[in-house]
Amino acid sequence: MLFQSSLRKELSRSFGATFVVLFTIVVTMMLIRTLRLAAKGSVNPSEVFLVLSYTSLGYLPTILSLCLFIAIVGTLSRMYTESEMVIWFSAGQGLGAFVRPLFQFAWPILILIAALSLVGWPWANSQTQSMRDRYQARGDIDRVAPGEFQESPGRNRVFFIDKDTADGTTANNIFISEVEKDTQIVTSAQTGRIENMDNSRYLMLRNGQRLERPLDKSELQISEFGVYGARLGANSKGGGNVAPNDRPRVRPTMDLLRDPTPANLGQFGWRVGMLLAAINFVVLALTVTSVNPRVGRSANMLFATFAFVIYYNLLNLGENWVAAGQFQPGTYLLILHGGVLVGALLWLAKRHNNWSLLKFSRPRRPETIAEAAT
Repeated sequence: MLFQSSLRKELSRSFGATFVVLFTIVVTMMLIRTLRLAAKGSVNPSEVFLVLSYTSLGYLPTILSLCLFIAIVGTLSRMYTESEMVIWFSAGQGLGAFVRPLFQFAWPILILIAALSLVGWPWANSQTQSMRDRYQARGDIDRVAPGEFQESPGRNRVFFIDKDTADGTTANNIFISEVEKDTQIVTSAQTGRIENMDNSRYLMLRNGQRLERPLDKSELQISEFGVYGARLGANSKGGGNVAPNDRPRVRPTMDLLRDPTPANLGQFGWRVGMLLAAINFVVLALTVTSVNPRVGRSANMLFATFAFVIYYNLLNLGENWVAAGQFQPGTYLLILHGGVLVGALLWLAKRHNNWSLLKFSRPRRPETIAEAAT
């Protein structure tokens, strides 16, 4: 049918253009955030591209939902502005006739959103968290970069080296400051080398000085050494074990149902809610779009963005409420998504049938009543 095919073609063009713009913006923002994390030492600089890819994959359900909403609002707004909607209405196509072609266009996107929310989102989060945990679990020496002060994970030790060799086992001008048993220890050496002895790694310092001062500053002890060895902790390069992560966002969807804690149920409701929200956005876009040709489409687009932000924030807020035990997940899904769907359908029926309060409350004329009686 010409009506449905022309509508789907324009929706496809609008959705594609919107997706390219929004995805580029999100990727740029995620790149800046990932580079900031890498600069702080939370992400391995060599894995920035992988972290960016997994993070972008996790945000795809939200991006697709917003693109679908904006594409429908933008297409219908243009049809109102150019009086094309008047032509379709005159041809007998009411507002309710748009529901079927809109969902015919949207159903592949809805399936993709469901797959990404239920499978892609936890998998991407688990991959990102696993890389961050492995990077954080590396040894203190592995954290050291020439010319930079590096802090240990326990925040009780600071390292600094002037320069190192290509193999990363020898360094010059070494400075180590640590706090151990209420004593501040400052060690400096001209050179240092990592050596393996008795299945352990040792940092062998040469030609240095060691300063020990209790935190109460009662005394100060200074000693010089020719060779000083310190045993190092475990190294992630040798395949260090990273503790399993029980965060709800990284757990598979079926695991959330097998362990129905409030936090897991809240995350499960959020994942299912992304699909329900995308379905509601299709109905909402058709319902709220109404443009005065003399005004333009800016107000509609602004309202669409504002509605999406409110809906998405309520989705996140609902997850927190369920995790805190204030709501059951079924009640939260029914109130938020069911309420929005019912309200949108009632509004759509009102516009489709031209219902108004004045029409029902206006008293009938006496002559009309008399004519009806006869």
